[in-house]
Amino acid sequence: MGIGDHVFVKRWWYTHHGVEVADGMVVHFTGTPGSKRGATIRRDSLDAFASGGVVKVRPYQQRCDPSEAVELAESKLGESGYHLYANNCEHFARWCVTGRHKSSQVARVNAAGGVVASASAAAAGGVGVVSAVGAAVGLSGPGIMSGLATTGGLVGSGAVGGLVVLGVAPGAMSAAVMNVALRDDEDLPRGERSARSVGRKASIAGVAGGSAAGVATVSAAGVTAGLSAAGISSGLAAIGGVVGGGMAAGSAIVIAAPAVAAAGIGYGSYRAARWLRRRKAEPPETEPVG
Repeated sequence: MGIGDHVFVKRWWYTHHGVEVADGMVVHFTGTPGSKRGATIRRDSLDAFASGGVVKVRPYQQRCDPSEAVELAESKLGESGYHLYANNCEHFARWCVTGRHKSSQVARVNAAGGVVASASAAAAGGVGVVSAVGAAVGLSGPGIMSGLATTGGLVGSGAVGGLVVLGVAPGAMSAAVMNVALRDDEDLPRGERSARSVGRKASIAGVAGGSAAGVATVSAAGVTAGLSAAGISSGLAAIGGVVGGGMAAGSAIVIAAPAVAAAGIGYGSYRAARWLRRRKAEPPETEPVG
């Protein structure tokens, strides 16, 4: 660590951030231990900042002069206005060091919320479409198959195409959320930027992978195998049975699969890329997104 560095320490499920302003002293945005009630920007010893944790440095590929970072940090001493999502300790530390007001923790939370929303929208909206558009309306077996066939007919396919079509939009939305969470950041080291690029591309591939996996599961899960009408009905019922439902629940799961896969594959690939760099004996370059 050096004067003007952005330092952080892990505390249970979050990380706390500050700027080292002198030997053994840190300026950070903090309040009552365990909460941010009455949080202000203050100067504390490194030991008090660490609170028993291991202090690490977040390096940057480009940043301001260390003396400028110290000056900015100390210029805000005594100020308040803490906000978990808009003005937290990470926002403050990064602003001091780079002039940019960003927080990877907020990006992580927003991404998780966006993926949950995408998957939920897929499940609810997709089943709603299926129940309404077919010749046989409703969520009976014939109603679901009719709705899937009608939807699939939009792309010249049948019921299988309907499952794919209904999963594409929420899958694309989930991939977009991950691309925002893992967006490129010119301030960060080259290795972190490369890992994020891998994650962004993998999340897009995850949409197709989730669709393919869903269809394959439908084909294999039922008593009647294959993608005939009987096979699809049987497969959806078997998948839905895992959560105590029937064909409607199975349809919701398969339709949501691309959204879940886009997030899981994208984030997993990002973490794997970081892990591979560590296996090459390269030191960690920055705190990961999650």
